[in-house]
Formats: sequence, structure tokens, C-alpha cells
Amino acid sequence: MPRPDGARPDGARPDSGWEARRIRIRVDGEVVEDSLTDLGVSLLTVLRRNGRTAPKSACGRGECGACTVLLGDRVVMSCTVLAAAVTADVTTAAGLAADDLRESFADHVAFQCGFCTPGQIVRAEALLREGSCPTRAEVTRAMAGNVCRCTGYVQIIDAIMDTMEKRRVEGSDCVPQ
Repeated sequence: MPRPDGARPDGARPDSGWEARRIRIRVDGEVVEDSLTDLGVSLLTVLRRNGRTAPKSACGRGECGACTVLLGDRVVMSCTVLAAAVTADVTTAAGLAADDLRESFADHVAFQCGFCTPGQIVRAEALLREGSCPTRAEVTRAMAGNVCRCTGYVQIIDAIMDTMEKRRVEGSDCVPQ
């Protein structure tokens, strides 16, 4: 039976000129395959429907940071990235080797409900990997794209600063200010 909106069973509209196509994206070291039925499908949609639940779906406009992932070495909000355009590896919070940062978040009670935590962890780890030694004010500015409605941010910044200090003691050249 035809769909009322005229779309084919694969979701593509007959008048769009778009044919469903398979894509392959490396996520957290594993290849994920998906069928795009529309050019406008976001990376977040592909991640979530393939069981990658660390990036959260919230604003859908790149304003809250809940869907933050690394695309190569770049921090992006996956709700604003077209899946069809992804050519770099994707790393979610689940794929990061950042146990010290996660532990610091727990030690500083830097999460309550946990909804924003994966995005916070990804952005914080990217900041720490830059090799610079940001001040507390710079960390606060860098984290501004990730919204948290529970903690008030002080604990999140404390956790990042603490992780930076511990990594410095373990061999990093950074001296936190």
C-alpha cells in the first residue's frame, strides 16, 4: 500500500532525486553501516539508531552539547553534522580512553542526572589533548558549549582542572593556573 506522503518503503521521496544509499562510518574503532534514506540525516541519528547511546539527542540545533563527539580531532555537535558528509573517524565518550577524567568527574560529583556527561567528557578530553595549559577561565570558556542543568558547572571545571594537574604530574608539560 502506498504511503500517504508519497515516500517509497525505504523512506526516499520519488520526486527528491535521492536514492537511499549505504554509508560506512568508523565509530569508536568499529565500522558502522547504515542506509541513508535522506541526505539530511544527521550523524547523531545514525549513531543512535546503531546503538551508540553516549551522544544524547536534545536540542537538535547544536546549542546544548549533549551530542558532542570527536570527528577526527575536531569537537562537533553530531546533531548538526550530515552523516553523508562524514569522512573522518568518530569518537564518542564511550570510545575515549579517558578513565582518569571520568574518575575525576565522579570524585568531584561533576554530574548528577548524567544526561550531559558524555558530551562534557568528550569536550573536556579534547581540550586536555590540545597540549596547551588553559587557565580556569579558559577551561570555563571552552566548556561553555555544553549545557548542564544540574551541577552549576563548578564541579565540572574542578574535575577538568584536577585531571590536568594529575596528567602534568605524570609527565605533561602543562602547569595549570
